[in-house]
Amino acid sequence: MLSLTQEQIGSFKSFIDSHDYFLIAGHKEPDGDCISSCLGMSYILNHFNKKYSLINSGPFKRSEIKCFSPLFSDQKPSLSGKQNPALLIVDCSEHERLGDIAAGLENLDTFIVDHHKTSDAKGKESIIDPSAPAAALLVQQLFEALVGKPNPEEAHALFFGIATDTGFFHYLSQKDSSVFESAARLTEAGVNPRSVYQEISDGKPWNTRKLLAILLDRAKRYCGGKLALTFEEQADTRRYGQDGRDSDALYSLMLATEGIEAVVFLRQESDVKCTAGFRSLNDCDVSVIASKFGGGGHKNASGASIEGRLEQIIPRIVQEFEKVL
Repeated sequence: MLSLTQEQIGSFKSFIDSHDYFLIAGHKEPDGDCISSCLGMSYILNHFNKKYSLINSGPFKRSEIKCFSPLFSDQKPSLSGKQNPALLIVDCSEHERLGDIAAGLENLDTFIVDHHKTSDAKGKESIIDPSAPAAALLVQQLFEALVGKPNPEEAHALFFGIATDTGFFHYLSQKDSSVFESAARLTEAGVNPRSVYQEISDGKPWNTRKLLAILLDRAKRYCGGKLALTFEEQADTRRYGQDGRDSDALYSLMLATEGIEAVVFLRQESDVKCTAGFRSLNDCDVSVIASKFGGGGHKNASGASIEGRLEQIIPRIVQEFEKVL
């Protein structure tokens, strides 16, 4: 992970100084890193006595972030009477990934902080570092540079985001020593890593375990056994619901299987659309494959929304993986 330059920090500070009211937004269907990055931005603005609103299209499906839902509005507040309004986007770069709240935000002065490999700031002011394993790490650097040491509440929120996007540090390599240094500073500020781990991993709904069993039973191997693929049908969603899904456990179990280098999880969201999650180990760059289906993300974790039905999409995805595995 690269350290932010003084130029990047100065650019962000100038943006904050030149506006009086901010909308802070992250991608739809947020995860822990998205929520933590938004909260981290709000803490920075608090220290500079700036007004803001936290907005997110939701839904807050993940059990570990549901407690944060009341802090966010799923409606864009009126900007009437707001002086010098601006938009801060974290953990994504594209307005369309904001979901329903994106309408009408395109013309606002915008600053983007993101870490996705496939990010495209499209001429907006931005800090984008694909080497950072979590957007919360970039927000932490901004906070420490502009404000100083966070209090325990602020540190806890930032640590939560880092922990969720790194699989509680499981996904890091020898190149990521600075991430542990950042986490150490947050623990020194008052974070209890054990309690954060429990927040992330405990309290999963029973129905997610039942669904997990079905998905594992349905999984098939392709590409000489290197690719594992499974899917959720609309009937599964109707039976087990959409809330509290635990796809992270699914990816973890399948990637821990001997010979598996990549995992695909497909969900038939409607009669004409599927969502796809891609995960991989080591050198398999799933962001390249996701981009072929209109998606993107990180080298080892990406996603896409794909028009069509499972029986049409599965052969196309397998065909792409056959080129790289």
